[in-house]
Amino acid sequence: MNETSTLPKAAPQTLALSNLFRKFGFWLFLSSELLIFCGLIGAFLVTKSYAKSWPLAQDLSLWLVSLNTFLLLTSSLTVVLAIDAARANKLSRVPVLILISALLGVGFLAGQAVEYTHLITVEHHGFADPFGTAFFILTGLHGLHVLVGVLWAFGVSARARARAYGPGNFTSIEVFGLYWHFVDLVWILIFTVVYLIS
Repeated sequence: MNETSTLPKAAPQTLALSNLFRKFGFWLFLSSELLIFCGLIGAFLVTKSYAKSWPLAQDLSLWLVSLNTFLLLTSSLTVVLAIDAARANKLSRVPVLILISALLGVGFLAGQAVEYTHLITVEHHGFADPFGTAFFILTGLHGLHVLVGVLWAFGVSARARARAYGPGNFTSIEVFGLYWHFVDLVWILIFTVVYLIS
């Protein structure tokens, strides 16, 4: 059953043009973010090639990181389902699905905190050694992006619950989806370079 939004209607052409510019601007932002992460991944590989010692894959918590990867990929699925629900005007599903994405993101951050604790207290990796420096800067910046995405998701979920979105007016959800998928894509690159290529 279709549901109505409490948002006032704008002229369709004006709204479509505004949404197009918002998406284009956000794509430009994500492109600049991708360059930053590519630079950090490159720096990680260069540091690894010059380091005298480097932890092996079995020294890292691969099972935990694999679980974290599963959480992020699942959260991308729930974001896709939320956007599909918004397009189908099934607005009651949107806040729940976005909230699930946020909670999965929280789970990822919790797993990352456990991994950091293990690396620092058990493996004794910190900013004093090349691996620790390259690893914590790269994964830490990504974790910060996940945190921003989680907070953003809570906001989107709250607005959806307040019926702030409606037919033809859910670009904010789509833009959030772009960001969240970008964060997931970057994590796949990090997971491959840091944990699988060792």
